[in-house]
Amino acid sequence: MDRDNLRIIDLSVPLDNKAKEPFPPEIKYESHAQGAAQAANILGLEAGDFPDSEAWAVETLTLTTHTGTHVDAPWHYSKMTEGKQSRKIDELPLEWFYGNGVLLDFSDKEAGYEIQTEDLKKKLKEIDYELRPYDIVMIRTDADKKLYEENYASAHAGVSANATRWLIQQGIKVMGTDGWGWDIPLYAQAADYRQNPRDGVLWAAHFVGKEAEYCQIEKLANLEMVPQNTGFKVAVFPVKIKGASAGWARPVAIFE
Repeated sequence: MDRDNLRIIDLSVPLDNKAKEPFPPEIKYESHAQGAAQAANILGLEAGDFPDSEAWAVETLTLTTHTGTHVDAPWHYSKMTEGKQSRKIDELPLEWFYGNGVLLDFSDKEAGYEIQTEDLKKKLKEIDYELRPYDIVMIRTDADKKLYEENYASAHAGVSANATRWLIQQGIKVMGTDGWGWDIPLYAQAADYRQNPRDGVLWAAHFVGKEAEYCQIEKLANLEMVPQNTGFKVAVFPVKIKGASAGWARPVAIFE
């Protein structure tokens, strides 16, 4: 790839104390002066032994594996997938997380809209593209623009269970959204269920992971900056956390 013509677009939200996630990070920032005190304590020195009494800056984070932009592993959805123990984030093949990107723009849909299989097929027809196994499909809703607003977790259109199932049937192993979650907002699911309790409402798209193995990227960002719907690569390698249901990631779209 010609580096002079290389363009990389960051598709992640920042980890930020001010984000309005239901499970926001807690980030403690420690100064260079505090770093000198830490280093001095470890090494049996005085803070003043370091130039300007300063050493390293350090941050301490408290967060869940589902805070910020992350990849969900099958273990997140259920203990069992296809009758076998679900795989965790450190057990998945890295080849899944680098591939051809496909961007489907549903930013014109209102929050709470449930994207159906026919919606996906229509959008693919509009961009004249047929899905191929291991494509990385990304759903644009522009919910990332509300990361610092109180309604962030309910600001996205979601994907239905049937549409999720259809993507898996096309050979898609990794699919993502710039919404807080892949399904329609949890609040909308709960309201629907309270009005008419029945199966197939609560976390329905996630629970498709009981039937077949797949991963979700949640809380993508900047999808409006991707200049074309296909013809680019996506890299979205999750952090390797032993036995975890998810791993943080900094996905990028790569163009030449």
